[in-house]
Amino acid sequence: MVTTIRKSQHEGHKGEKGEGQEGQEDHEDQDDEDDEECQEDQDGEEGEKGPETLAENPFDPRIIHNQRLTSITAVKMGAHQNSPDSSLEKTDYYHPDAVRSGAEYDDLQVECPAHTTQRKLVTQIDLRVIPVLSILYLLAFLDRTNIANASVYGLQADLNLKSHEYNNCLTIFFVPYILFEIPSNILLKKLKPHVWLSACMFLFGFVTICQGLVHSYSGLLATRFFLGVAETGMFPGSFYLIGMWYKRSEAQRRFSFFFGSTSLAGAFGGLLASAIGKMDRMRGYLGWRWIFILEGVLTCVVSFLFFFIIPSFPEDAKWLGEEERAYVKARLRKDQGRNAAERAIGVKDVINVFKDFKIFVGGFMYFGLIVPAYGYAFFAPGIIRSYGYSQIGTQLHSVPPWACAFVFAMIIAFFSDKTKHRFAFTLIPIFVAISGFAILLTVHNRPHTQYAALFLVAMGSYSAMPVIVCWFNMNLGGHHRRAVGTAWQIGFGNIGGIIATFAFLPQDAPRYKTGYSICISFVSLSALSCIVYFVSVFIQNRNRDRNPTDQRLTEYEKTEMGDLSPDYRYLL
Repeated sequence: MVTTIRKSQHEGHKGEKGEGQEGQEDHEDQDDEDDEECQEDQDGEEGEKGPETLAENPFDPRIIHNQRLTSITAVKMGAHQNSPDSSLEKTDYYHPDAVRSGAEYDDLQVECPAHTTQRKLVTQIDLRVIPVLSILYLLAFLDRTNIANASVYGLQADLNLKSHEYNNCLTIFFVPYILFEIPSNILLKKLKPHVWLSACMFLFGFVTICQGLVHSYSGLLATRFFLGVAETGMFPGSFYLIGMWYKRSEAQRRFSFFFGSTSLAGAFGGLLASAIGKMDRMRGYLGWRWIFILEGVLTCVVSFLFFFIIPSFPEDAKWLGEEERAYVKARLRKDQGRNAAERAIGVKDVINVFKDFKIFVGGFMYFGLIVPAYGYAFFAPGIIRSYGYSQIGTQLHSVPPWACAFVFAMIIAFFSDKTKHRFAFTLIPIFVAISGFAILLTVHNRPHTQYAALFLVAMGSYSAMPVIVCWFNMNLGGHHRRAVGTAWQIGFGNIGGIIATFAFLPQDAPRYKTGYSICISFVSLSALSCIVYFVSVFIQNRNRDRNPTDQRLTEYEKTEMGDLSPDYRYLL
C-alpha cells in the first residue's frame, strides 16, 4: 500500500488524511511518531526553531529511502493509474517507469529526466557515438582497400606479381576476418569497447605501414593476413555498439551514416592517393609504398586518441549522469526488451542463437551484397583506368561515385526511418545496383555510359547494405543474441569478399563479363533472402498478435529469449 508523506500541523503534530486510501488511519500513528522524532532531533540542533517534518527536509536519509520505496511500489502496483495524489507526483526522485504529472515523456511513454529532453539527450549520444565510430571505420576501410589505389601506381609490377597472386593477396585478408568475427564481439563486451577497438585500430594501422615496406609476394601475403586479423572486430563491433544505444525506429540514419564512412573512405582514398602519388621516388620509395605508410601512420596516431573517447555501452557510460543512463536503458528496454547486459556470453548462448533459422537468412542477405561491394572497392580503379584515364585521372574519377553513394544512402536511410519500415528500402537500392551491372554487361566502347553505370553500382550496393545490417541487427533482442547474430552476419557475409577477389580476373579485362554476371547473380540472391526474411518476421508478428502471451514465462526467461520472447515484435 502506497503512503504519502504529509506535513504535520503545529498543534499535536497530526498528519493529514489522504483521500481514497484504505487503512490510512493505521499509517497516521506511524507518521505522527516519525514527525515527533524528526521534531525532537531538530529541536536539539536548532533550539527554538519551529517544528519541521520529513516533508520539509528532502535531504533527510529517511525521506530518500521512503521515496524510493514509494516509487518502486507504485510502479509495481499501478498506483499511479488510480491515485492522482500519490507520492509519485510529489517526489523529486527520478524513476523512468513512473508516471508523474508535469513530467515530459517520450513517444514510448518513458519519463525524461527533468533537466533534459529526449531530443537533447539523443543529440548528445549522436555527437559522442556516431562520429567516433564513423572515423574509426573510415580508417579501417581505407587501410583495407587502399591496395587498389596502390595497384594503379605499380604495386604489382614492383613486386613482380604473376597470374593470380594479386587476387590471392586480396583473398587472404578475408580468412581471419571471417573466422574471428564472433570471438571479437565476445571480447568487445568483456574488455570494453574503448580498449578493444582502439587496440585493434593501432594494430591494423601498424600492419598497413608494414605493407608499404614489403619486397616480395610472400611479404605482401603475410601482411594482408594479419591486416584481416586486426580488422576483424571493427565492423561488427561498431554495429553492435551502435545498436545498443538507439531505438529501432531511429537507428537507420545512424547506421547509414556510419556505413557511409566506407563511401567516404573510397572518395577520400582516391583524393589522398592522387596527392600521395606525387611523392613517387621520394627518399627512394615508389608512390604506392607512400600510400600504405602515410595512411598507416595516420591510423596509429588516431588510435591513441580514440582510446579515451570511444564510447562504451549505455550502462557503463560515465559521460552520462545516473538519471540519463537510467532513461537510456529504460527507453531501450521498452523498445527492444531487456538485454541481459549483466551476464557474460557463453558457448550455450552462441549455440542457442543458431537454433533460429532467421540467423542464416540474415547471413545470406548480407552475403549477396558483399560480392558487388568488394568487387567495386577492389577493382573500380582498374576498371576506370581501362576507360583511358591517366594514373592521377583514374584516382580523381574514382571519387564521384563514392560521394554519390554516400548521399543516396542517407536519402534511403531518412525515408526508412521516417516510415519506420525496412523491407522496401532494401529492394529499391538493390534494383538500382542490378540496373548498373546490366548496363556494364551489355554496353561496350562507350566510356561515359559505362562510367555512369558505375555510379548506379556504387549507389545501389552501398545503400542497401546498411539497411540490411540495421534491419537484421536491430531485430535481434538482447546483448547475447545481438552480439553473436551481428558477428555471424558480418562474418558469413564476408565470404562473399573471397568470391569478389576472383570475380574480376586480368584475362577478362576490359569487359569483365564474368565479373558483372557474378555480381548480378549475388545481388539477386540478396533480394530473395530479404523477401524470405520479411515473410518470416511478418508471419511471426502475426502469430504473436493472435496468440496470448504465455503467462508461465517469467521476466528472466523472456529476457533470456530476447527477440524470441512472445512479447517481442519485429520491425518490418
